[in-house]
Amino acid sequence: MSHPQTGPRHAAVRETLHGVDIVDPFRWLEDAQSPETREWVADQNAASRAVLDAIPGRDALTARLRQLLEVGAVGSLREVKGCFFYTKREAGQDQPVLRMQEDGLDAPPRILVDPTTYGEDGLTSLDWWFPSPDGALLCFGLSRHGDEWSTLHVLQIAAGEVLPDRIHRARYASVAWLPDSTGFYYTRYPEPGTVPPGQEHYNSHLFFHRLGVDPADDPEIFGQGRAPEDMIGARISANGRWLVASAFQGWSRSEIYLLDREHPDDGFTPVAAGIDAVFADALVHGDRLYLLTNLDAPNYRVIAVDLDRAGAISPAEMATVIAERPDRVIEAIAIAGDRIVTEELERAIAHLRLYDLAGNQAGELDLPGPGSIGEIDADTGSRLLCVTWQSFTQPPTGYVFDTDRGTRVDVSPVALPAGYDPAGIVIEQVSYPSMDGTPISMFVVRSRDVPLDGSGPAYLTGYGGFNISRGSEYTPVLPAWLEQGGVFALPNLRGGGEYGEAWHRAGMREQKQHVFDDFIAAAEWLIDNGYTSRERLAISGRSNGGLLVGAVMTQRPDLYRAVYCGVPLLDMLRYDQFSIARLWIPEYGTAEEPDDFAWLHAYSPYHHVEDGALYPAVLFDAAEEDSRVDALHARKMTALMQERAANGPDRPILLRIESQAGHGQGKPLHKRVAQEADQWGFLGWQVGIDWGD
Repeated sequence: MSHPQTGPRHAAVRETLHGVDIVDPFRWLEDAQSPETREWVADQNAASRAVLDAIPGRDALTARLRQLLEVGAVGSLREVKGCFFYTKREAGQDQPVLRMQEDGLDAPPRILVDPTTYGEDGLTSLDWWFPSPDGALLCFGLSRHGDEWSTLHVLQIAAGEVLPDRIHRARYASVAWLPDSTGFYYTRYPEPGTVPPGQEHYNSHLFFHRLGVDPADDPEIFGQGRAPEDMIGARISANGRWLVASAFQGWSRSEIYLLDREHPDDGFTPVAAGIDAVFADALVHGDRLYLLTNLDAPNYRVIAVDLDRAGAISPAEMATVIAERPDRVIEAIAIAGDRIVTEELERAIAHLRLYDLAGNQAGELDLPGPGSIGEIDADTGSRLLCVTWQSFTQPPTGYVFDTDRGTRVDVSPVALPAGYDPAGIVIEQVSYPSMDGTPISMFVVRSRDVPLDGSGPAYLTGYGGFNISRGSEYTPVLPAWLEQGGVFALPNLRGGGEYGEAWHRAGMREQKQHVFDDFIAAAEWLIDNGYTSRERLAISGRSNGGLLVGAVMTQRPDLYRAVYCGVPLLDMLRYDQFSIARLWIPEYGTAEEPDDFAWLHAYSPYHHVEDGALYPAVLFDAAEEDSRVDALHARKMTALMQERAANGPDRPILLRIESQAGHGQGKPLHKRVAQEADQWGFLGWQVGIDWGD
């Protein structure tokens, strides 16, 4: 096979871990800054471009993808005192823009934050935003090149003036404004050099900032002495008395603490701590604290405690307000007026249900159809509920529900792309057995006239991890695939949150192989039932999904023709030594521990590439400024497969390393078009699609 030369190679690193000999021939590619690595990456990119640019019909595909990706989408939506804030990207815009509609939804929108004005190259992105309770001020975070290391800014909304306050290292910031809008609690990471090397990626603590004060003087409020990997958040009650701090320890355990701001010297009271369960969506309403938890309820329930008893009784003794149901999972809660609103999943389909404060069901809000909810939010004291929703055939859209009347208003409607008719699309939800007999649900999307005779191309994707639910979600480029007679399949793999915490735990740590088995079984079901054949099956995944396709590619290379492996984890013996990856130890484990090492080594894709094996064609895709998953995984795996695989030029193993880009968030439109053209062009070419047809 013709590949770029691997270049100067350091001697293979040999080590013994827990009695097992490990050989790492490409450890040298972990150093992104070395001249050898840079030269090697440049050669790989050049070789990949020569292949990708020559794909038949690429120009036609790029034109169609630009048309599809330019369709607008509404992001987060919130109401504050009758003002509606939301992000939306219009056709042709490189980045979503934050808008506000004052005095109701009939008012014309006003642009508050356009990140492209902070850099003409479109590489500045809006990461998050929090309006003050009176709607007069706005905290927002901006970052460059997709690195997500946000800088916090404060906007005076009426004047359109950005105040001098600047707070750096505000990645994934949680912000809780004081009721009088004179200051806010927020989370930030330490500056490099103020902590031991590598610890700047962790130790996010809670601080308080008074407007106009030097952030260097901001007092630390919560986090000191806690595990560096804790992910901390904050909420404050409407009257400003109660500050709630949450600390997530991975994706299957969290703690809740409460501070009475009228008696700050008493410190934080632990409300739920030291318990192997999730406590989330901590909402203060009246004199009670409401919590969403999976304690003794894998499908989640809502509990409540009087604020004057919080900390005095255990979560197990708190009153159950909304009980767990065996046929549905409560994903999130909000309180709108005197109603508790639950976002619930039934077979991975979203529902919105209403309950009174005592937990009696009071109806269901009418969503546009089967789909997925991005988030729900309600302003304190308002009966209005803000929802973002999407489906396989509808781009992300914002809705405002009146929870008293049950009415729904579409916020800034989003049009479908030209030439796309959802009426011609069939959406099925099927069930198939995994290797151990566990039934797995799967969405299958295709054009109505596609024959099920095994002759068509299919695209199979999945995630299976971190309690993340995958459902009927809009994929902007999907119409281009369907127009070519393609089938799209999305299974609800174990490790996700579609069927509760038991489903999540069945696909994490020592149970991770279940995720791979579920995916392999999905591929076999599609083939056995005439949706595709092995030579026309493409698989794709990103991040944890990149690990997924990397693992199933090495375990069953005979089952697929092509693989897209984006921003992946692939060396699972060393993953937690880079960037923020120690956050994921609760999900995967760590090779530092003997038991964890055994299961990680059993599936780590980098350690299961066989000499002389024939693999599917592969496109590895990573980014230089990815602050989540280091691009070293894609580099090392590419080098190893190019050295060992028996693939010929018809099944290339390619690497695409993107500059000025991160994990995917904040990527401007022009970069998205180029990346999607490479991904879908490569997969389509391999499974027999000529995009020019």
